[in-house]
Amino acid sequence: MDAHYSPRDIERDAQQYWDKNQCFKAVEDANREKFYCLSMFPYPSGKLHMGHVRNYTIGDVVSRFQRMQGKNVMQPMGWDAFGMPAENAAIQNQVPPAEWTYQNIDYMRNQLKALGFAYDWSREFATCDTSYYRWEQWFFTRLVEKGLVYKKMSTVNWDPVDQTVLANEQVIEGRGWRSGALVERKEIPLWFLKITDYAEELLADLDKVEWPEQVKTMQRNWIGKSRGVELSFDIKAADSTPSSAISVYTTRPDTLMGVTYVAVAAGHPLAKQAAQADAELAAFCDECARGGTSEAAMATMEKKGMPTGHKAVHPLSGEEVPVFVANFVLMEYGTGAVMAVPGHDQRDWEFATKYGLSIKAVIADEKGNEPDISQGAYAEYGPLIHSGEFDGLNFEQAFEAIAGALKALGKGEVKTNFRLRDWGVARQRYWGAPIPVKYGPEGQTVPLTDAELPVELPMEVTVDASGSPLKKMPEFSELGDGWIRETDTFDTFMESSWYYARFCCADNHDAMLDERANYWLPVDLYIGGIEHAILHLLYARFFHKLMRDFGLVDSDEPFQQLLTQGMVIAETYYRSTANGGKQWFNPADVEVKRDEKGRPVSAILIGDGQPVEMGGIEKMSKSKNNGVDPQSMIDKFGADTVRLFMMFAAPPEQSLEWSDSGVEGAHRFLKRLWRQVSEHLEAREPVALDIAALDDDQKALRRKTHETLKKAGDDIGRRTTFNTAIAAVMELSNALGRFQNEGDAANPQSLAISREALEACVLLLAPITPHTCHALWQALGHSEPAIDAAWPAVDEAALTRDTLELVVQVNGKLRARIEVPADADKATVEDMAMSQENVQRHLEGKTVRKVIVVPGKLVNIVVSG
Repeated sequence: MDAHYSPRDIERDAQQYWDKNQCFKAVEDANREKFYCLSMFPYPSGKLHMGHVRNYTIGDVVSRFQRMQGKNVMQPMGWDAFGMPAENAAIQNQVPPAEWTYQNIDYMRNQLKALGFAYDWSREFATCDTSYYRWEQWFFTRLVEKGLVYKKMSTVNWDPVDQTVLANEQVIEGRGWRSGALVERKEIPLWFLKITDYAEELLADLDKVEWPEQVKTMQRNWIGKSRGVELSFDIKAADSTPSSAISVYTTRPDTLMGVTYVAVAAGHPLAKQAAQADAELAAFCDECARGGTSEAAMATMEKKGMPTGHKAVHPLSGEEVPVFVANFVLMEYGTGAVMAVPGHDQRDWEFATKYGLSIKAVIADEKGNEPDISQGAYAEYGPLIHSGEFDGLNFEQAFEAIAGALKALGKGEVKTNFRLRDWGVARQRYWGAPIPVKYGPEGQTVPLTDAELPVELPMEVTVDASGSPLKKMPEFSELGDGWIRETDTFDTFMESSWYYARFCCADNHDAMLDERANYWLPVDLYIGGIEHAILHLLYARFFHKLMRDFGLVDSDEPFQQLLTQGMVIAETYYRSTANGGKQWFNPADVEVKRDEKGRPVSAILIGDGQPVEMGGIEKMSKSKNNGVDPQSMIDKFGADTVRLFMMFAAPPEQSLEWSDSGVEGAHRFLKRLWRQVSEHLEAREPVALDIAALDDDQKALRRKTHETLKKAGDDIGRRTTFNTAIAAVMELSNALGRFQNEGDAANPQSLAISREALEACVLLLAPITPHTCHALWQALGHSEPAIDAAWPAVDEAALTRDTLELVVQVNGKLRARIEVPADADKATVEDMAMSQENVQRHLEGKTVRKVIVVPGKLVNIVVSG
């Protein structure tokens, strides 16, 4: 073999072999255990970033490892291609979104192939392909027929620049996440899927999956199951005109006697009624409509309100309390009205204090006394006070008693509520899958027939900042005879909610899914960032249950096991600008000066030699200009070096700090392993391994080899801690180097033992650095390619030791180390420990109280005096 490690040639040859032999093409086989490994597919924004590389390398390592376990592995790849970024790019670059998207896909596909990922490219699709979203349209029409879809007016976050609805999570400090425009609240007609019909099952089935507990908790909180009481307050209007009672929902009915006002949303019918006769109130309601709709925004914003002039009648006491319109109440949550108990809710307390409203304590503190509520609300549970017949009851008792009293009066009932809201799936933009609905001249709303599908999105369009071009294209929307087609498109969460299933049968042009989906599903391991822990995963679970209920899949959950990888982080550098902003510089353009311990002390910009500020370590991002181009690393060091560093630098779930020196260290290790194989092959061909003929040094190396096999197999297969598996292989490589330098390298059994250790290193690294290991496995004389090799078996007999090293302590402090026979009894071990010179020195003048022997680990001699 060539003694020079040349990544470019090695990686080209391996990839050509894999392509020619279709090594990664997955075919269903009922006689083999399947393993479906999937990484969250990327948005084709132009180039891969290091977060992509980390995510996909994790998936590839697992896929290759499971293949070596003999499983039938599928690992597909596709493109989450719809969304606003393509429209923004189209506006900026004056190119149609389709052209921009497909160009990016071509570039990123080549990057993925350069990294050697074991994808079945025959299953590739982009969600903007008509052959994909046509089945989404088909399924939507079935959901309409089943009553699982509806359209209603809804108050939304509206981005006036992007001209589209934003999810709460896309509103950052009151501004659109992409445009930066101040978000408005606007009422528009929207399509919804009834995810709330599945709330109970979505909650219960979290117990069926092997997900990080943190993610399960996030989903449980988002679904938000609660038991409370829905009750009504009669309304006395300021002008004595009849008004309907208003309903509120509370999980704290024990505080009902502490209600001192009622607050309603600006969009509540009562608020609208009151605003008709009050211009100032109408203006305040308009101001509320310009605020965000996220609960996070509500929690931090200044609490504002205006009285309606109406009074609410307390359902039990008959007391009249004022009704306010408040900016912290949302029509989209609950009933759009809340009973305010300022003595026991901090938000209500702040509002009451601001507007001089009454504050009453009706819950005693932990000592049974009236709590001090002069400086803030008392939000704990306790016995009731100042609550008439309910005084002295604890929370559970008060809950049942007050609920019963309300029910007897016809004023309330116990209800189980969910925080979860139905899924709004319509977006007022162009680059998305058209919603397959048409409207008739007499107000009909009708799903399209199968014969009218698919509704193809026009690709050659001009996109500008004035909103979706579909609304200005009569050739798209007008169907004749007064019928018009829906111009809204699907939320892109729709496409990403079922793509994993389509990968199972992407070549089926006659059906959404077929029987192959039940062979592969559920996904055995799903990998992606924790930022998708709520919405994407929740919607995918919901969509899977819908497909199950329509007979398309048999399983209850889409993803059996979930791995959420940490971020890739790097140093940031900047200079302050004259306008108070910051100009960020890429780490590659900065020279860092370090102290004697390697800690950074200052930095200069290489281009001008002037200082820059160190901004700390943050997630790689375009905004902070601290990203590292994967392609430049591949070109410089090779894909295997990048993969090795990514897997070695940190456990998958933790953040990975980018380190140029770490990348260089990974490259040096691969060169050393290459050199070790090359030097081994220069010696004469080893004979067959004869275990009975091994000396102690040879046995020690063989034991190290099989200890490494055992550890790496467990680390990758069970624990998914690739860094510790790599560290174990590095230790084995070091042990081999010492053995070759110190032992009789020409001894036939030494060569045989070295060959076994080298082959172990190659196979253990094959999932991580597949190109290098492909070449080394061939060089070591194997006719079968490394991709088809089995994970090496552990010889348990090789792990047996003739002797053990034990630590000897005196009163818990290390005093000696001893080698003892593996089968030595307790008395022998004690005698050997007591006889050590340094131990004797620490026993002089002392009384031995007891000797503790921990088999295989240590001896601790406890003394006094």
